[in-house]
Amino acid sequence: MSEHDGDGAAEVSTATPTEPGEAAEAAIPELVIISGMSGAGRSTAAKCLEDLGWFVVDNLPPALIPTMVELGARSQGNVARIAVVVDVRGRRFFDNLRESLADLDAKQVTRRIVFLESSDDALVRRFESVRRPHPLQGDGRIVDGIAAERDLLRELRGDADLVIDTSSLNVHELRAKMDAQFAGEEEPELRATVMSFGFKYGLPVDADLVVDMRFLPNPHWVPELRPFTGRNEEVSNYVFNQPGAKEFLDQYTELLQLIAAGYRREGKRYVTVAVGCTGGKHRSVATSEKLAARLSAAGVETVVVHRDMGRE
Repeated sequence: MSEHDGDGAAEVSTATPTEPGEAAEAAIPELVIISGMSGAGRSTAAKCLEDLGWFVVDNLPPALIPTMVELGARSQGNVARIAVVVDVRGRRFFDNLRESLADLDAKQVTRRIVFLESSDDALVRRFESVRRPHPLQGDGRIVDGIAAERDLLRELRGDADLVIDTSSLNVHELRAKMDAQFAGEEEPELRATVMSFGFKYGLPVDADLVVDMRFLPNPHWVPELRPFTGRNEEVSNYVFNQPGAKEFLDQYTELLQLIAAGYRREGKRYVTVAVGCTGGKHRSVATSEKLAARLSAAGVETVVVHRDMGRE
């Protein structure tokens, strides 16, 4: 991804207050907080939401988020969805953010946190390509700034509703991911991304749950199946004719339904299930396709991504 986050000051549009009675009846806007690593694509994610009709505020101090929501509530329905981009340059970032989130929860504001993640190598390349320092590196190196920011954001990443790893994504692919999550006219109870991957290429950092399919025989060692992928019917049949494969799919689907019910109770709207095998070509792909079909049939809006298919 070549896109780099801007460091411009916050731009906040003011709204004309309504009469007290009108404000009381106004609908509270839906809120998305976009954060994450500098250079990971926060600006691209924000621009995508803006194109989808969200009112976007970049680089807003966390302490002002409740005020922004109140202004939206006074807009007589003109600002129904607000996206706020925040980063860690403010010294009291987390103290202010915690206070703001507690205030929003007390007012029963529907809010979600989207966290943009990326590998150190990818972030270094992006900063070097634009010849800009990392905002937290000080007199040190870019990697020092990245390490400091990653440590500061660790708690927020853990609280995020949606984590997107942009290490191998270009701008268009990131926009496609945002569109898949936010473009629907009606908000589903739960959205799932089922992602196949190869362990030899590394674990997906945005995975909530990880499945290891290497307990099944590898179709790579079957000469007539090697050129194909898990999307091919012959490969899929081979995988699920192995002892334990169908039983695993049945029982893991039941487990995911149990987890999904818990996510709904906790207000979590997004889950990424990463399904891995050695190369991310056969077993993980076949299982991801089957698992996604099961989840869709159970009423979970599901997107399938094959991260490493075609890399060999």
